[in-house]
Amino acid sequence: MKKILLALISFVCVSISHAQKTYIWCGTLIDGISNDAKKNMTIIVEKNKIIGVQNGFTAPGTSDKSIDLKSKTVTPGWIDMHVHLEGETKKGNLADRFTLNPTDVAFESLKYANVTLMAGFTTVRDLGGSGVNISLRNAINKGQVTGPRIYTAGKSIATTGGHADPTNGYRKDLMGDPGPKEGVVNGVEDAYQAVRQRYKEGSDLIKITATGGVLSQAKDGANAQFTEEEVKAIVSAAKDYGFKIAAHAHGAEGIKRAIRGGVNSIEHGTFMDDEGIQLMKQYGTYLVPTITAGKATADSAKIPGYYTDIVTPKALTTGPQIQATFAKAYKAGVKIAFGTDAGVFQHGKNWMEFGYMIEGGMPAMEAIKAATSSSAELLGEKDKLGSIEVGKLADIVAMDGDPLKDPLAFGKVVFVMKDGVVYKN
Repeated sequence: MKKILLALISFVCVSISHAQKTYIWCGTLIDGISNDAKKNMTIIVEKNKIIGVQNGFTAPGTSDKSIDLKSKTVTPGWIDMHVHLEGETKKGNLADRFTLNPTDVAFESLKYANVTLMAGFTTVRDLGGSGVNISLRNAINKGQVTGPRIYTAGKSIATTGGHADPTNGYRKDLMGDPGPKEGVVNGVEDAYQAVRQRYKEGSDLIKITATGGVLSQAKDGANAQFTEEEVKAIVSAAKDYGFKIAAHAHGAEGIKRAIRGGVNSIEHGTFMDDEGIQLMKQYGTYLVPTITAGKATADSAKIPGYYTDIVTPKALTTGPQIQATFAKAYKAGVKIAFGTDAGVFQHGKNWMEFGYMIEGGMPAMEAIKAATSSSAELLGEKDKLGSIEVGKLADIVAMDGDPLKDPLAFGKVVFVMKDGVVYKN
C-alpha cells in the first residue's frame, strides 16, 4: 500500500510540474511598457497567466503547444475604457426605448460583445446602460457567452433632466419623477443613495453625467449639471464602496467641477479650456477622448432624419471638436486612456480610435500604451492587465502589418487570446 501511495504522489507531482504550456512565437512584440518593439520573442502561457517572455523562438516541451505569430505584430489585449454594449446607433432609434424589452436588449448585447472581443479588445468599461450590462458581465465571467472582460457602471447617475435622466424626451404623463434608484439625484443625500444603489445592483464603478450630452433628448449638450458639492458627495460615497468614478463631460465648467470634485476620468472633454487642462494635470485626472464617437455623430447628423431635431445641432457642433481638444490636452501633458464610446458608432470599429489619436499628434507607441498599460492603471488593474509581463493575465492580440507605421494595421487583428483562451486564430 505504501508503495502505491508513493507512486500516486509521484505521478501527481510529475503531472503538476508538466502542465501544458503554450509557446507563442512573436515576430514583433510590443509589450505595452517599453518604448521600442522587440523582434523574435516567445511568450510562454500556462493556464491563464504569462509565465515567461524570452528572446528568440523557444522550443516547446513534448507536452506543450506552440502558436506561430512570427509574421505578426503582437501586443497586450486592448482595453476600451468607454463602450455601451447594450445598443448600437441606427437611424431613428428613439422608438427603441418604448419597444424593446430587456431581453431584446440582452440578446443584441451578445452580438456586440462578441464583435468587440474579435476586434482585439479583451477588456472594456461599459459606461452606462439599463443594467443588462451587469448581467452580460456576469455571463461572460461564467463562460456562458463570448465577450471581453467587462467593468461596468450599470446605470449612469444624472440630475433631473440631465444627460442620463432616463425619461428625457418622454411625454409629460410618462416622465414621472425618477430618483436615486433610477440614477437621478438632486442634492447630497440623493448622491449617496444613488451610489449605494449601484453597489447593491452590482456595478464595478460609478459614471456620472457632469454636463449635458449630445444624444440625449435635451437642448444643451454642454451645460454643467451637478453642483461641485454633489460631485464631491458622489466621490465620497464611491470611495466608501471602492468605486472609481468616470465623468461624462463636454462643457468647460462641468469639467472643472468634476475634476475638483475628485473624479478619476473625464470622458470626451470636448470644450475643455486651459484652466481645465491645468486642473487635470494638477489632480492627475485621466482624459478618455472618444474621438471616433465625435466624428461618427457629426457624420450621422448630416443624414436627414438620422437624429431628432434637438440632437442634430448638438452633434454637428460637438463632434468635430473632440480631436482638437485631445491634441491640445495630450501636448500639455494630460494623462490619456483609450476610449471610443462604441455603440454611438458600430461596435468592432473601436480600433479606428488609434488612427485618430495618431492623427492628433500622439505617436503610435503611445497610443498603444494608452489602450494597454495606461488604461489598466486607470482601471486600478495594472497588476493584472495592460502589458506582456510575467505574472500578468494572458490577454494577447496579434495583427497583420506594422501599427507603428500604418494605423490601418489595428483593423487587421488575426489572433485574440483572453485569460489564456484563444478566441481567434
